[in-house]
Amino acid sequence: MKILFLNGPNLNLLGQREPDIYGSLTLADIESQVMDAAKDAGVEAVFRQTNHEGELVTWIQDARGDADAIVLNAAAYTHTSVALRDAIAGSGVKTIEIHISNVHAREEFRKNSIISSVVVGQIAGFGQHSYLLGLDAAIRLKESSVG
Repeated sequence: MKILFLNGPNLNLLGQREPDIYGSLTLADIESQVMDAAKDAGVEAVFRQTNHEGELVTWIQDARGDADAIVLNAAAYTHTSVALRDAIAGSGVKTIEIHISNVHAREEFRKNSIISSVVVGQIAGFGQHSYLLGLDAAIRLKESSVG
């Protein structure tokens, strides 16, 4: 089983940017935790980050036939990108939306997810653990008929 972890804009600044909201771990720290957990579960995890919307779209499109699931932290693009929404819908790859912070308890604009209508589910507010919960959800998706 192959799970693709895709990360959007500004997540390369984790550990530096607003640690009171996003925590003190870097994206590399989180990736290390996910890779260890994936190895223990016997699955392949691939981690990518970009600040470019089009690159995320391409990665989602390329996942078709290559990945069993996508765990996506689209960051700000969650609230703005019809292109990401359409790529997810067109890819046919089961996608799980994750967020480090509880977006529903923050600014009003963060409460609207353009991609939520085309993902299997959403995990938000568990800090870096959102990634591990996303891994677990992706594994369970493969084992069930959900999504």
